[in-house]
Amino acid sequence: PGEPGEAAFARRIDPAREPGLSPEQRRLMAQVEYAQRQRALQRRLRSRNVLLALGIGAVTFGIYSYTFYSVSQERFLDDLEQEAEAARARA
Repeated sequence: PGEPGEAAFARRIDPAREPGLSPEQRRLMAQVEYAQRQRALQRRLRSRNVLLALGIGAVTFGIYSYTFYSVSQERFLDDLEQEAEAARARA
């Protein structure tokens, strides 16, 4: 950092090649990296699951809405009842 307020960037190291690290430190670094990878994977899966749930919900709502719309448009039973009443009136 040359100027005040400028942050230094972390230097990436390879624990297997870094001199001065004990086996315990190397093991701890491996555990931390594994935990970070798992958190990133969970975050990615969570967003995919949310998108999938929204998609399934939208399809379900669409089918439900279409069903109500199509049932409200059906008038064939009314026509049959009118014909039956007309037949009864004639008889």
